[in-house]
Parts: sequence; structure tokens; C-alpha cells
Amino acid sequence: MTFAARLLAAVSLLSAGAPLAAQQVEAVPMTSDATSDVTPDVTPEAMPEAPAAEEIIVTGRGLDPALSTGIYATTTIERETIVASPSGRIEDVLRNVAGFQQFRRSDSRSSNPSAQGVTLRALGGNATSRALVLLDGVPLADPFFGYIPLSAIAPETLGTIRVTRGGGSGPFGAGALAGTIELESAEPGQAGAFLASAAINNRAETEASGVLTRRLGAGFAVASGRWDRGQGFFTTPENQRVPATARAQFESWNVALRGVAPLTSDIEVQARVAAFRDARTLRFKGADSTSEGQEASIRFVGRGRWQFDALAYVQARDFANVVISATRFTPTLDQRRTPSTGIGGKFELRPPILEGHDIRIGADYRSADGELQEEALNAVTGRITERRRAGGATSNLGIFLEDDWQIGPLTLNGGLRADRSSITGGFYRAVSPAGAPVSTIIAPDRADWSASWRAGALFYATRRLDLRAAAYTGLRLPTLNELYRPFVVFPVTTEANAALKNERLRGFEVGFDWQPVDALVIAVTGFDNTVDNAIANVTIAPNLRRRENLPAIAARGIEASVAAKLGAVSLDGALAWTDAEVRGRGASADLDGKRPAQTPRTAATLTLGWEPAPGWRVAGTLRHVAAQFEDDRQIDRLPPATTLDAFLAAPLLGKLSLVARAENLTGAQIVTRNQAGSIDLGVPRTMWLGLRYGF
Repeated sequence: MTFAARLLAAVSLLSAGAPLAAQQVEAVPMTSDATSDVTPDVTPEAMPEAPAAEEIIVTGRGLDPALSTGIYATTTIERETIVASPSGRIEDVLRNVAGFQQFRRSDSRSSNPSAQGVTLRALGGNATSRALVLLDGVPLADPFFGYIPLSAIAPETLGTIRVTRGGGSGPFGAGALAGTIELESAEPGQAGAFLASAAINNRAETEASGVLTRRLGAGFAVASGRWDRGQGFFTTPENQRVPATARAQFESWNVALRGVAPLTSDIEVQARVAAFRDARTLRFKGADSTSEGQEASIRFVGRGRWQFDALAYVQARDFANVVISATRFTPTLDQRRTPSTGIGGKFELRPPILEGHDIRIGADYRSADGELQEEALNAVTGRITERRRAGGATSNLGIFLEDDWQIGPLTLNGGLRADRSSITGGFYRAVSPAGAPVSTIIAPDRADWSASWRAGALFYATRRLDLRAAAYTGLRLPTLNELYRPFVVFPVTTEANAALKNERLRGFEVGFDWQPVDALVIAVTGFDNTVDNAIANVTIAPNLRRRENLPAIAARGIEASVAAKLGAVSLDGALAWTDAEVRGRGASADLDGKRPAQTPRTAATLTLGWEPAPGWRVAGTLRHVAAQFEDDRQIDRLPPATTLDAFLAAPLLGKLSLVARAENLTGAQIVTRNQAGSIDLGVPRTMWLGLRYGF
């Protein structure tokens, strides 16, 4: 099926349901000019003016957050913070949230794209996301790998980010094992009519972006684009470099077009098309990776008495990667293509059927299919030694019901979700150059039903103190990558596992939000979460790992945040302390009590800002990530890292501003990979200087 055909199919999913959404509400005129001295024999010329036509305002947002949002540990990041990131990248913005973690410490310029998984609450991982990431309601995870294409997200197009930690049971809840990260596009009033920026750093790397917003009748359209390129830095320490060592060169671009228009006074349609491409070189010359994608979505939002949110989307993605021998420095594997497709949609209804209740009823669907296409190469001759194909399909249909019940100062929440998940068509096939079978695996099809739930309460104890408690379960399907794709990060080979089970989370949390004075807000949450059947890369022999379901990963900890503002000075901080451990038995008994791989015990961030005048912003961010282990056996250690970043925006002339940024200002060494002493490093001291123009 072509991309255009997929888009047409996705749009048609909603076309039949559109008439059901056309509910009418009473119009409220902008003005009324009736006079008080009208006589009975009024002439036509003396009649009062007819009410002015109603002004229709569209926002481009989804439905308002539910009342229960405050019950669960939630952090909201406003646009002012999003566009003031020292690195200019979305993962840097998300690091301000307590509990946010990437699989590795590398950012989206110097990591392999397939390792860009994100999670919350230090639940560990294997490069697949355990958190659900949405952009305007659309899941962003790659259909095959499950990673988040971070370079495809332009921060300057966003208005707010809302991060909710803990299992989810609402729309697309089957992916919200550790929580949900909701990215919402900026409204016209937030982004202005035009915003453009360009910057260069001390390595002559450049970035350029532009966002154009235009009112079109009662609606609006937004066109955006971004281009980043650079020679990169050496991720290899100087004492481990060889003639074949290469800088982490990168070049990425993304473009998007989004339109919002009213259908009636309380129904709006939102449509978006986007494309991106990201090319990187890692560690050795020729070790090139490329990820690219195209996507489209259409959404109908009704804000009348019967509110609804109907969405359909389609995604086409591809990934390529070349593996270079660490001894001969020649190609050993050409993963030339990994095409995949994701299709999905949801319908959510909020009927006003019970006073004091906010009820949400709905269903969602997601499907993913993809196929790995690679050739193993002889490191000496360069000839193909084996051709490999692997792939399959997964799907998930969810039905959910949730209710918020407000009783005076008490808000109660209860949600129930049923998911039917299926894994079909799975296979792995390797043949010789002549076509003779070498290895064949045909995985049996399987499907099952799962139930998830969440419940919580929020009590407004005083005008300045909120108390909250919640319990929940969650679900995540294994990805096609985990099921069928083996890979090599020299010298370690990791095998796939077609028999992987779904991950299940169960947990609870208690916390409070306290505002002792108007200028200070403190939030603290204690949690206890357990992931049963947690998928991890388990060591089974020297230089050999396999994806396995561990009995469980348990994480207990405390998350805290503080936000203060005194005049022109602001302070924002977040801290996450987590005691996480593997619960092993049987084949994984020797892992029992060990900390999951890539999981720090402590992560903290503190930002001090100063805005002395309109248009000015000076900020410094101090971050600390504690030590963590590269592997499940706790042999290879990644030392702690503390970094200092800075940001400066200063008006120059009219709408033109100077922007200066600094990453890792102190030049701290950030170890991002350590496999038996083979080291990769994160971003060194990097200084940016640029211009920003907006009106």
C-alpha cells in the first residue's frame, strides 16, 4: 500500500463518524446594541441592529485536560522554557522533568537513532520506550523499533509539554507503561506570525529553523522547518582513537504543515503532514545510520455539550545502518532497509450525563508492521556472506472508560481499560548468497485480552495544599525489533526473542502540592512501581546477550520539584531518587537484587533564570546524573556526570534578538557507553551564537 493510499484509508476511518459529531449549541453573539426607548411604531430604519456574527475561535488543541490530571504526578513545561533550551533539542527540555530518562546519556546528534528510547521513573529499558509520547494526540514511537525520533520534533513549534508519570488507562494507554509525555503544538498567539532563528557553534556546526503562522478566515495554518548539520565531536576518547575513528557527524531536517479550521461553532478539524530525515556517523568512518519518515493525521475536536475527540493517523518510517569492524575497520553488516508502517486512531466521547461527573468513553487502535533487510559482509573481501530478513506485525485494540467525580474539595478518579493485542506474521530468515537456507524461524501467531485500571483521589486540604494518592496498572507490547531483530554493538551480539511476553506494570503513589506563598510551589511524590515480564538484554555468555522477560523490575523512589519566582528572578528544580532492582529467578536468578542496566539512582536539575526586561532572559542549568551500569551484570560502570549549561537572549533591534547558548560549560566528561573498557563520550563544551527574529 502506498503512503497516499494509507493516508486515504486513515481519513476514511473518520468520515463515516463525522455526522455524529455535529452537535449544536446555543450561539452567543459578540455584541448587542438594543436601545431602551423604542416606540411601538418602529420603522425599519429604527430597528435595533441585528446581533453581530459570532466570532469562531479555534485553538488547535485537543480537549481540556481532565479533572484527574492533578491526581497523578504531573509536570507541565511552558513555551518560554521549551524555546530556551541550551542545546536547542527536545530531549534537553525533557531532562528538566523529575524521572525522565533516555536509554543512553547521548543526545539525538551522537547516538544511534534506534537507541533513543525514553522512560520515566528509572524503570530501565533496552532502547525501547516505556513511556507513551504523543504529539497533538498522535503516538510518535517508531512502528518497528519503538524509539522516539527526537530530531523530528522542533521545539519552537510547541506550546506546552505535559508529563504524567505512572501507568495510563485512557487513550493509547497500552503504551503508557511508565507514563505519558504529551507534546502540544503552539497556538497562533503563542508562536506569533513568524519566528526564524539561525545559530553556529565553536565547531562550525549550524542550525536553522523557521515557523510561519497565518490566519485563514476563522482558522489558521502553520508551516515549519528545521535543518541541523555539523562535523560533530569525537565520541571516542583520545587514547582509544585509531586512523578509522570518525567524529559524530550529523545532518537532519524536518518539515511540517498543519492546518486548523472550524466546521461549526464548536467543532474544529486539525490536519497535519510532516516528514523528516536524520543521517549520522558514529565512532568509525563508514558507520553511517539514516532514519526517515513521513506521517499524516486528521483530528476532529468537538467542544460543545457533548465533547469528543476523533483522530486517525498513518506513519511510514525507514532505518538503515552500517556496522564497522572494530578490528579491521571495514563493513561487516549492511542493514540497508527497515521499512515499517504504523496506522491508528481513536475516538473519545465526554457525555454530560451525570452532574458532578466528567466521564470519558472511547476506543483506540494501533497497528505496526515492518521488515528488516540486511546483508552480512566478509570484513576482508567485503562480499556478502548471508542475507537476512525479519519482521512481522503487531496490533492493539483498546476500549476505555474513565470518570472523575467531584465532591466538594474531593476529586475521585477511576478508569478501566481492556486491550486485545495480537502478534502475527513473525519470522526470521537467513540464506546464503546462493539462496540456500541457513536459519529460519517462523513464530506462531498469538493474541490475548488484557485489563488495566487506575484509581486515585485528590483532596484540596487548604487553599494552598493538595493531597493526592493513586494506584494503577499498565501494559506494553514487545516491539518488532525486540521480537525479531538481532544486532551487534562490537564486541557484543544481542539476539532477538520471538517468544517475548507483554510487559505489565502495577504500582501506587502518594504526594502533595504545596504553595506556602504565591511565589513558591513545591511538589513531592513517593512511588512504588513494578514491571512484570520486563524485557531486558540479558547476558547468557561472554559477548552474547538475548532479549528476555525478567520476572520483574521494581522501582521505589521519591520525585520532587520546586518552582519559585521573585520579581525578575526564577528558580526551577527537580530531583528523582530511585531504588530500582531486578527480581530474578530461574535462568535470571543471578540478577536478583541487581540494579537494571542504564538506570541511575539519582538525577537532579536546577535552573536559575533572570528576565531583567522584556525580551531578555539569562539562565543557567546545573544537572547531575549518578553512576549507572552499562550491563545487567553490573560489570561495566558509567561514572556520574555533572554539567552546567547556560542561555542568554538579548534584544538587538526591533524584533531581532541575540541568542547565546552553552552546553557542558565546564567541559565535564560524560561517559555514555562502556563495554569492557571501550568508551563513548557525550557532548563536550559547546558554545553557540545566533540570531532570532519573531513577530
